[in-house]
Amino acid sequence: MTARPLSTYRLQITEDFPLDAAAEVTAYLAELGVSWAYLSPLLAAVRGSNHGYDVVDHGRIDSDRGGEEGLERFVAAARAAGLGILADIVPNHVGVAVPRQNAWWWDVLRLGRQTRRAAAFDIDWAAGGGRLPLPILGSAPTEAIANGEITVDTTAAPDAPDGVLAYFDHVLPLAPGTAHLADDLPALLAAQHYELRFWEDQNTDLTYRRFFAVSELAGIRVELPDVFAESHREIIRWIREGLADGLRVDHPDGLVDPGAYLERLADATGRAYTLVEKILEPGEALPAWWRTDGTTGYDALAEIDRLFVDGSGVGQLDRLDERLRAETGLPAAPSWHDLIHDTKRMIADGLLRAEVRRLVRTLPHGIVDADDALAELLACFPVYRSYLPEGREHLRSAFTEARRRRPDLATAFAELEPLLFDPRLEVAQRFPQVSGAVMAKGVEDTAFYRFTRLGTLTEVGADPSIAAVSVEEFHRAQHARLAAWPHSMTALSTHDTKRSEDVRARLAVLAEIPDRWAEVLHGLREIATTGHGPLDALLWQAAVGAWPIPSDRLLAYATKAAREAAEGTTWQHPDARFEEGLAAIARSVEGDAAPILDRFVAEIQDAGRSNSLSAKLVQLTAPGVPDVYQGSELWDLSLVDPDNRRPVDFRLRSQMLRELDAEVARGVLPPIDDSGRAKLLVTSRALRVRRENPELFRFYRPAVIEGAAADHAVAAHRGGVTSVATRLPVGLARTGGWGDTVMMRPDIPGTDLLTGRRIAPGPVRLAELLDTYPVALIELAR
Repeated sequence: MTARPLSTYRLQITEDFPLDAAAEVTAYLAELGVSWAYLSPLLAAVRGSNHGYDVVDHGRIDSDRGGEEGLERFVAAARAAGLGILADIVPNHVGVAVPRQNAWWWDVLRLGRQTRRAAAFDIDWAAGGGRLPLPILGSAPTEAIANGEITVDTTAAPDAPDGVLAYFDHVLPLAPGTAHLADDLPALLAAQHYELRFWEDQNTDLTYRRFFAVSELAGIRVELPDVFAESHREIIRWIREGLADGLRVDHPDGLVDPGAYLERLADATGRAYTLVEKILEPGEALPAWWRTDGTTGYDALAEIDRLFVDGSGVGQLDRLDERLRAETGLPAAPSWHDLIHDTKRMIADGLLRAEVRRLVRTLPHGIVDADDALAELLACFPVYRSYLPEGREHLRSAFTEARRRRPDLATAFAELEPLLFDPRLEVAQRFPQVSGAVMAKGVEDTAFYRFTRLGTLTEVGADPSIAAVSVEEFHRAQHARLAAWPHSMTALSTHDTKRSEDVRARLAVLAEIPDRWAEVLHGLREIATTGHGPLDALLWQAAVGAWPIPSDRLLAYATKAAREAAEGTTWQHPDARFEEGLAAIARSVEGDAAPILDRFVAEIQDAGRSNSLSAKLVQLTAPGVPDVYQGSELWDLSLVDPDNRRPVDFRLRSQMLRELDAEVARGVLPPIDDSGRAKLLVTSRALRVRRENPELFRFYRPAVIEGAAADHAVAAHRGGVTSVATRLPVGLARTGGWGDTVMMRPDIPGTDLLTGRRIAPGPVRLAELLDTYPVALIELAR
């Protein structure tokens, strides 16, 4: 029988927080109420990697993260604490930034397509004339040679019998029998199985599949039985030997056939608990036949976030955006769907042009304007990808929209249509892999940084054109999750979220006070501006959401945000003059802007914390398996990575939990203050009751709330506990509070697990129930 968690706690395992350090916090996680520890990738990665998604050796655990012995010690500690273990794995790609650290890649560079390792990589050898383009040079090869930037060392080494060549930090092996050409660099380079190219050629001429637009992460072909076996032998051992209980599969959409991969994985692991990092668009369902327990929770995140957003206020923020655009000489904003069409098309024509060209090469016959038509179809594709024959409706939608936008390509579309619908053809198999990459880069990594009305709306897995959901819509979504994917993960913060849950909760308040925010933003922009109104709004929201924030953290965020947006500056071609405006904003938070930020955050802080506690309780008690991202049991005001991967003080949290338990036992409740103890209370009590009494969460029934303020509450009966949370707190206060609003409940007494208060049988007035905290968790007497 498959073991499944009741909750998880994500730990980022790094050189600075290795497995032995993680072992030391297992007792704390158990005390917090966690069911399983959830570990970031453990296999050997590029040295110095702070994330582990750049695996270089599938056969061993990363020594800098603790190695095999470190894992064994962690497992022993976790088992002693009663914790299960969920491990993150990366089947789609490997790290090739430092070739010598990846034996498979090194073999391909040294021996070319004849090595058996070549089959493991998804390389189009014909397109490179039998060679592998490596776009790593800062100039043309002839210029690099003339400048003396390429050096040769013919000293034999075990992994390089003929020696190596070096270009700054890049070290590459020489092909057998070519060392004698060391004195003739052009001839030596021409004799290698790789071809050194100018770095920008990666956009157009790369011939191997990669992770999105990251050329340092090369795709591997796990659809081949031998590649699956070699890349998963160690992972399967973890499951079989009890070193892990379940797996989280990173980026399945990069695989040629995710469904088939999950079948093979389930067979190999004995149907171990498995989650997939699948991003679902609103209304899209996870393929029902996949052998998985669900997603990693971005779909739940979007539902919960929108429960706490005032949709009418977002309309006023739209009008603020219009004014900002007009003031800074920008054209009117396109609709969200037009925006993402354009950003996806930009990606298909730019960063991922090489992938589009490969699609053209896989066509069974020539088609005039095929490259233009394929790029347009990718831009019009409505979800990340299809899984033919499933998803034909999405492909039909893309053709319909592409024909509407580009009638001049009608002939090309007509010729492409039967080909892309035929799953036997290579082009139809590769198109979904590329559509997912175009969606990720065009939407998450570009459009989200251009659509700046309200940062809460632009989160992974979300559609900003859907500003809010009603309580009724939210309840329907929870019913659907419980019915279809009851063991799917739910999340509020992850290592990939653009903003932590508490930043988003604070920013959600802006939709309740749009006029006040417009006034504050005006004052802040008078102090410092980029000259780009919508970007200013994004950066000042970051300052407000993460306040207090030092200038260096804000500058790092501002630089990433501006370059991702790719309007005033870009990653590949930074604009130093434009980025001076980013630095000015960052500097000002430690200067003239600080008093304004102090005053404004003080105004919205209480409402933001109400949103935080409410969202947390809703997530921890709703259907699914709730995950707590490391450190977020206290207030966590983090921005996008690497900001959200900063060290966590577990010793402090453990001490705070012990003190909290002792105080609560004496009847002393924590205030909602800067310490975050109120959030620790909510998190620990919800996790504990869920772990200790899972039978209390056997169904989901929306609670009936009656009264003038009913729309400001969301509550659900789960079988033996009832969760109650406040929404839109500014509006609630504006109308005078809860008044006579009541929640209907059975004629059975209960106890609020957060306050210890006894709840009399029958209806309860929310003014009384929520007089200490904006949330309550009522356990029925048994």
